[in-house]
Amino acid sequence: MIRYATPQSTPPMSPLHAQGTPRTPGAYSELPPPSPRPAITLTPPPSKKKQRRTAARSLRAIRAVRALFRSLPILAPACRFHGIVPRHGGPSRMHDGHVSGASRTTGTLFGYRRARVTLAVQETPGSVPILLLELAMQTGRFMQEMGAEHLRVALECEKKPPGAGAGIGRTRLLDEPLWTAYVNGRKIGYAMRREPTEDDLTVMQLLRTVSVGAGVLPNDVMGCDTAEGQEAGDLAYMRARFDRVVGSRDSESLYMLNPDGNNGPELSIFFIRI
Repeated sequence: MIRYATPQSTPPMSPLHAQGTPRTPGAYSELPPPSPRPAITLTPPPSKKKQRRTAARSLRAIRAVRALFRSLPILAPACRFHGIVPRHGGPSRMHDGHVSGASRTTGTLFGYRRARVTLAVQETPGSVPILLLELAMQTGRFMQEMGAEHLRVALECEKKPPGAGAGIGRTRLLDEPLWTAYVNGRKIGYAMRREPTEDDLTVMQLLRTVSVGAGVLPNDVMGCDTAEGQEAGDLAYMRARFDRVVGSRDSESLYMLNPDGNNGPELSIFFIRI
């Protein structure tokens, strides 16, 4: 008599990862998140009303001093001294590389290498920009132009004809919204004034302790480590101190000051309303 053995069930194979079994740490490691953006602690610029009040107070003080001197009697000296012969060449407007009578300001040229360059003008490195202009030129190309010995940037805007609207003649020169830009006499397009964005304020915040210098801000520091940021490239900047000269209500100039008298590139920016 043939006996048949009862088939025994094969035990199930253990899964690759049993439930409750901890996985190897770092097997599926995630990319670190980008660095958070710094908190904005820039000092807001003084309001236009405050600037007008300060200018009016200074004007009243000057008028009071003039009136005081006019009320004093004129005393003619009995002895006359020989005039002092001036030195050869006469007096100069430049003193130690600075323009006499000019106010000091901070200027920053920055932007992603494949994006348009932006000019920011600040009263101090730790204040909100009073002027932000976007030029129609890539930042990388503009930095190449800075390699020249002299660089002249001319910004021209048109005067509004009389009767074109209310408030004619009251617009400050640096408040003009649209400019025609020239670099060393070559027209490059237009420059537009705009309000500072979050990225602009982040750049100013990161550079608040820099008075003079040039360098690169990586994308992870800017907090925009994305595909678009990688395509635009790193953010390049150049910061310097400028002498601001106000010629008239229709012309102003910015002259870059070379630190410690170094023979670096000379940069001049002219604002003209014609």
